[in-house]
Amino acid sequence: MSQANADLSKFSVRMDKAVQALLAEFSGLRTGRASASLLEPIHVDAYGSSMPLNQVAGITVPEPRMITVNVWDKALVIAVEKAIRNAGIGLNPITDGQNLRVPVPALTEDRRKDLVKLAGKYAEQQRIAVRNVRREGMEELKKLEKDHVISEDDHKKLGEEVQKATDGAIKRIDEALKTKEHEIMQV
Repeated sequence: MSQANADLSKFSVRMDKAVQALLAEFSGLRTGRASASLLEPIHVDAYGSSMPLNQVAGITVPEPRMITVNVWDKALVIAVEKAIRNAGIGLNPITDGQNLRVPVPALTEDRRKDLVKLAGKYAEQQRIAVRNVRREGMEELKKLEKDHVISEDDHKKLGEEVQKATDGAIKRIDEALKTKEHEIMQV
């Protein structure tokens, strides 16, 4: 039975990864509050290739509605400004020498509702991922029982553990969604 337990831990780890992926997606959702993670997905055309913004500039958040970007190479200031403007996240940087000030405008009610829907979509994708991992775990248990590696009782017991891990992961996803919705709707 210990062999089967070791095999089941990989399913629990994969479920945890689905929750972590959701939290990473949520960090990129704009809530009206400034956050350095808003600019993390942005890539800049620099030195003949596309580079992540944080590799050509320092990003800081000096106040709740302002992000500052300190570009290390003067020649890249215009490229960084253009990348932020064209990222499709509604931010317009103001150039000040090698620094860019990026004011984060307050969200409209409609935009907040759209973001809540998007957060819900992200959460549902990860719930589906967790359920797929559960299905794989149950199929593996069925196969182990069929091959007489585990008994019927062990199959039932281990199946309950897989279900418990699934329920825990889904609960964490739902809690993260509820927290993010509250954060987005706060004015």
